[in-house]
Amino acid sequence: MPLMESILVANRGEIARRVMRTARRLGIRTIAVYSDADIGAAHVRDADSAVRIGAPPARESYLAIDQIIDAALTSDAKAIHPGYGFLAESADFAERVLATGLVWIGPPASAIRAMGLKDAAKRLMQDAGVPVTPGYLGEDQSVQRLTHEAEAIGWPVLIKAVAGGGGKGMRRVDRREDFAAALAGAKREGAASFGDDRVLLEKYVTHPRHIEVQIFGDRQGRVVHLFERDCSLQRRHQKVIEEAPAPGMDEATRAGVCEAAVRAGEAVSYEGAGTIEFIADASEGLRADRIWFMEMNTRLQVEHPVTEAITGIDLVEWQLRVASGQALPLRQDQIARSGHAMEARLYAEDPSAGFLPSIGPLTHLKLPEAVRVDTGVEAGDAVSAYYDPMLAKVIVHADTRTRAAEALANACGTIQVWPIKTNAAFLARCAADPDFQSGLVDTAFIAQRLEELSARPVPVVPPGIVAALTYPQRTPGTPWSPVRGATGFRLNGAQATTAHVFIDGVGADLPFDFSGHMATVCRDDRDLVFFSAGAAFRLSLSADHGPAGSAVSDGGIRAPMPGRVVQVLAAAGDRVRPGQTLAVLEAMKMEHALVSPFEGLVAELTVREGDQVTEGALLGRVAPTS
Repeated sequence: MPLMESILVANRGEIARRVMRTARRLGIRTIAVYSDADIGAAHVRDADSAVRIGAPPARESYLAIDQIIDAALTSDAKAIHPGYGFLAESADFAERVLATGLVWIGPPASAIRAMGLKDAAKRLMQDAGVPVTPGYLGEDQSVQRLTHEAEAIGWPVLIKAVAGGGGKGMRRVDRREDFAAALAGAKREGAASFGDDRVLLEKYVTHPRHIEVQIFGDRQGRVVHLFERDCSLQRRHQKVIEEAPAPGMDEATRAGVCEAAVRAGEAVSYEGAGTIEFIADASEGLRADRIWFMEMNTRLQVEHPVTEAITGIDLVEWQLRVASGQALPLRQDQIARSGHAMEARLYAEDPSAGFLPSIGPLTHLKLPEAVRVDTGVEAGDAVSAYYDPMLAKVIVHADTRTRAAEALANACGTIQVWPIKTNAAFLARCAADPDFQSGLVDTAFIAQRLEELSARPVPVVPPGIVAALTYPQRTPGTPWSPVRGATGFRLNGAQATTAHVFIDGVGADLPFDFSGHMATVCRDDRDLVFFSAGAAFRLSLSADHGPAGSAVSDGGIRAPMPGRVVQVLAAAGDRVRPGQTLAVLEAMKMEHALVSPFEGLVAELTVREGDQVTEGALLGRVAPTS
């Protein structure tokens, strides 16, 4: 059967570009969709044509089924690829696509429904002989019943939104006293992200590894696996670095887990790409009898490139072929793996400020060139507050795990972004950590080392940069002088002449030389920005420009980004302690706690639940008590 002639990619950013890349190679015409916030975005520029679908909020554009269907019909698309995300796992969307006569590039709606709700999926897996995590899957969602069940399971427990994914609507609870507040937060996040506030409970595994198996099915009834991935390196249930194969997994355990994943796919007559996710108790290493089914993702995963790297298979091409009615290109015994692959997710966020998202223009952007990089942005683009802040995925492949980790650390350390803040230095430190490189990883790895991994790196100042800073660019008609603007420079000084400059607002005496070996820098007004170990540093002749948030707090509680206030937990006159949550802001698909900077009294708190706030808005103030 021939491939479809054209596809509309109902998504944005790097996944839209990734799908289009394979489609172009196969001679398939591509159609992008875009919101008003994405006009001129990279995925729009890549496509053969593009259709506007609505206002910036995702629910008014990228999640608006009617607009997407209309865009496909008006652009003469023959098929729709949902990428990954909410619509990729929407059975209603799949049925609507098929009802219009378009090809749906994804699994059947029946499989999406069967596996889309975590509680129903776990029951189905039990019936198929797939081991599942102990927990509560009941319909009674009252606080009293859920609290009772949590105590019966035993602390700690994990609250999970039944329709959740990506760590949203998920909370770990260690004691009864914290359960009600955590439950309320999980329900709010589940309702906001998935339109469903129901939850299930699971026993929290104290030394967990997150193992998942890539499966593929076709319309001829065949289901195969493409081996496993390890996604244990996480922060707040969000994956940070993924790899394939899983470190420390022997062939007997691999066979057991992968065969269970295939049984899961066969149980729902699966077609297309899917991932069976397992939780492993790694307290005694990886053992088949201590690995349990968690959930299924009925779509292509963000981390699919590591599977592509070790198998040499283009998973998007397989999606397009299966959706066209073709059989899987390879049998199970023809699928082999080679070497080790890792992927790091580069986010626009500030690890040193609690991983707050960073929005604004990408004035300077330089990503690694010697490895695979899947990205949705280019220099000159902007990071919007409306969407997920992932900038790119950095993917490496080597013959051994050690070499892959070293390559990933090196690649992340070369990333240059300004003025947006990123987690590049954080990623480089994770990949370079001796325990990570030894394979000693579980889902608590980052939490146990968070302070050292997220700290700002010590800058390595490149030679020649002081000379570049103190010799400002000439204006037309101005004669060049070797000492013009050279603060602290003496013509008859000692050999090691220095200049007093400021790095992120902190004074330093640095060599004033003309070595010419200066690393890549970018200019920001009169200052220079240089890059070291994945981080950006501002070099200036005055202390006026320090890092964001470096000033001593005046007690003001400000919105770090545009968003909606979903909870207010204090009132004027309340005595509060340092770090106490005063309000909760929902932005960029996540909840962010707004906390007291020190011990004191709440002088004012001017917001109410439901208020929309702008970035930097003053929401309240805490007055110190001493």
